[in-house]
Amino acid sequence: MIYLASPYSHPEPSVRAARYEMACRATAAIIREGQPVFSPIVHSHPLVRFGLPTDWDFWQRCDRQYMRGCREVVVLTLAGWRESRGVQAEIDLAIDMDLPVSYLSPEMISNVSGGETNISDRPLSQETSI
Repeated sequence: MIYLASPYSHPEPSVRAARYEMACRATAAIIREGQPVFSPIVHSHPLVRFGLPTDWDFWQRCDRQYMRGCREVVVLTLAGWRESRGVQAEIDLAIDMDLPVSYLSPEMISNVSGGETNISDRPLSQETSI
């Protein structure tokens, strides 16, 4: 299974919502490619309305467990991913777990007719450092 890391925390709810939407698009595109994927943002964003925090300090324990069940980490390189404490911690954790880390830019995710979301034919960047 792929672990999809992406930035989320931000003081503006509209930014968090936009990041959630892009994480959903990326998750759908990866699933459409036939790959099982887990996105902690897709999983947890709807839970925030029940009073759960949005920061890495709260979610890191759960996310570590989720990552243990994955074979690789894909970083969705939305604006803010380099500054995101959570994404940087997820990359470090993946390296500690000897999981490959690759990078998926939002430009590689496209919408086609019928609302289908796909990943472009370009391969993911196979970097292990940033």
